[in-house]
Amino acid sequence: MHTYPLFLQLLLVTVVVFLSGVPKSSGVDDERYLNCSQSFQCANIPNIGYPFWGSNRPDYCGFPEFMLNCSGDTPSISIQKQEFRVLSINQSQSSFTIARADYWNNVCPVSLTNTTTIDNSSAGVLQLASDVQQLLLFYECPPLNIPLPTELTSQFNCTINSSSGTGADSINYYVTEDLNTYDVFNISDKFGTCNTTVTMRISESAASNLALNTSKENLAAALDSGFNLIWDASNTLCKQCQGSGGKCGYNTTSTDFTCYCKDGPTPSNCAGKGKKIKIGLAVGGAILFGIFVGFYVYFIIQRKKKKDAAETQSKEIPTPLTSKSTAPPSTNFSRIESIPSYPSFTSKSKSDLGKASTYFGVQVFSYAELEEATENFNPAKELGDGGFGTVYYGKLPDGRIVAVKRLYENNFKRVEQFMNEVEILTRLEHQNLVKLYGCTSRRSRELLLVYEYISNGTVADHLHGKRKESGFLSWPVRLSIAIETADALAFLHRNDVIHRDVKTNNILLDDEFCVKVADFGLSRLFPNDQTHVSTAPQGTPGYVDPEYYQCYQLTDKSDVYSFGVVLIELISSLQAVDTNRHRHDINLANLAINKIQNHLVNELVDPLLGYDKDYSVRIMATAVAELAFRCLQQEKDMRPTMEEVLEGLKAIQNEDLGAQENGDSEAVVLDITADEVGLLRNLPPPLSPDSIVTDKLVSSSPTTSSF
Repeated sequence: MHTYPLFLQLLLVTVVVFLSGVPKSSGVDDERYLNCSQSFQCANIPNIGYPFWGSNRPDYCGFPEFMLNCSGDTPSISIQKQEFRVLSINQSQSSFTIARADYWNNVCPVSLTNTTTIDNSSAGVLQLASDVQQLLLFYECPPLNIPLPTELTSQFNCTINSSSGTGADSINYYVTEDLNTYDVFNISDKFGTCNTTVTMRISESAASNLALNTSKENLAAALDSGFNLIWDASNTLCKQCQGSGGKCGYNTTSTDFTCYCKDGPTPSNCAGKGKKIKIGLAVGGAILFGIFVGFYVYFIIQRKKKKDAAETQSKEIPTPLTSKSTAPPSTNFSRIESIPSYPSFTSKSKSDLGKASTYFGVQVFSYAELEEATENFNPAKELGDGGFGTVYYGKLPDGRIVAVKRLYENNFKRVEQFMNEVEILTRLEHQNLVKLYGCTSRRSRELLLVYEYISNGTVADHLHGKRKESGFLSWPVRLSIAIETADALAFLHRNDVIHRDVKTNNILLDDEFCVKVADFGLSRLFPNDQTHVSTAPQGTPGYVDPEYYQCYQLTDKSDVYSFGVVLIELISSLQAVDTNRHRHDINLANLAINKIQNHLVNELVDPLLGYDKDYSVRIMATAVAELAFRCLQQEKDMRPTMEEVLEGLKAIQNEDLGAQENGDSEAVVLDITADEVGLLRNLPPPLSPDSIVTDKLVSSSPTTSSF
């Protein structure tokens, strides 16, 4: 029987004893890990996770401040003893939208209390989003017989707040900005005589829409649209925990964040749970390697001894093989090693990736590349300035002339818009949609988008901006712009995309005055099996679909309404919103509806188009006005589809307009577009520009969600 050397026997015993002490997994996952792994549905909002808890989700799976009440039709949350309705939750962006429960569909509650104090002055769990501003409500005020800035404040009446107990109407006011703004009007002391002041929070977009319509109903809609909060419930630790395979939670005993792992909780991540096992395996592996080396040396020595003994017994045994005789194996080994090793291949791949990496199929530029292309974002290179960013003229190293859009902020909302625009523009291609060449990484120090350069400005520039005096927008050009824009929007709708920000500032023109529709930051994919998508209204004042704003239901007809405003702009050369006009005509849509219903299209059309002199212009412009009128209907079901609008515009452009000029021009127009656009006769009276239909808003609570 062969006996191994003593040192080898000792090594074997040591390895066995050491490995027997390495902890083993029980094979059963921790119960808290399993419970916190599941998202939950609360009322109408699905897929809710950390830091929220409630219903069947235990309290240790979320922070105490984020308990949801799921008993109603909409989740509710209590923040410092004040109840809020939760309208939507965006887990990926750590934000959610809330609205005061006691003010829901009611600006005259029985109890008047300020919105819970939430501000960004301290590092709390909750912070206000960047687009949140104050709204001040003043109840039971004396009459203020002084001029008020109607775009910032308005009066409304309540009967239930009267301290007299008589039930008589009380005079109340709301103000959309801080009282210091009104010192110039000398009314601060007047508001100070009001019985009660309530501080509320609303979004900037709601405040903008409120400035356009100061009715009590619109005030209720602004409050119901809510405002955004951002949470930081140990977000950094949570990311580390999730990255290590754990589930985020909370230790109710120590009142600290905790990470639940399969084999138990830890303060931060699951990487430390397997540390002992990894160390044991590493040491054990090192020992096994030592044993292998020991055995290898032992057998080499024993083999050498046997050979030496054999040589002494017989001179006939051949000498050992020389290095030459072992050449073939050596050659084969060299051939294998000549293949590039994995590390060098990986390094090369990473280098190549850095030069030509893509995101959704478009090139990813470095910030430094685009900084150089725009001469360090030289103000002299600015092409335009919009609601979300500034566009610069740029030249890439390969010679391409581009437009570089630099988003104003790098926060969660801008990242969402940035990714949204990249995804849509890379998925769809159309001759009237602007082309996207590339972008920076969404983790770049700044969010930058690189488009093809469109040299001739926007339609807004030519209608009422810096290119207005060029005089290039003749009637045929304007009609062509309308058709190409409608073609692009119809294409988007066929591909289940709603633009949501259709306006003349987002319609670019090349040197041949061909349309390139741009700016898809607010666009949304629209599931083809749904009639609408519920979401908080967004868009540009003057273009926002009133039914979308009232009922929070986004449909493709929302784009149709906005395009109706664009048609009126092309006819009139007037701006969508102009506070210098009469208060009833500030909104161009209201002005156009009144003119068209009263058969005053001639007062609406830009005199420079020759409406009174050119018979064909008069017929076509009137027909386009009729079509725009249908697009601007308050109820979406009364509006045509974008495909129908496109066909109507083509019919107007292609119709034989050679009728006799001494005939009835209105009859000719109505005959031309009988199937494509609405008749002007027997139309219902226009809705009051000072009111908003709220039947649907009152009868059913709107549901909002992020998508």
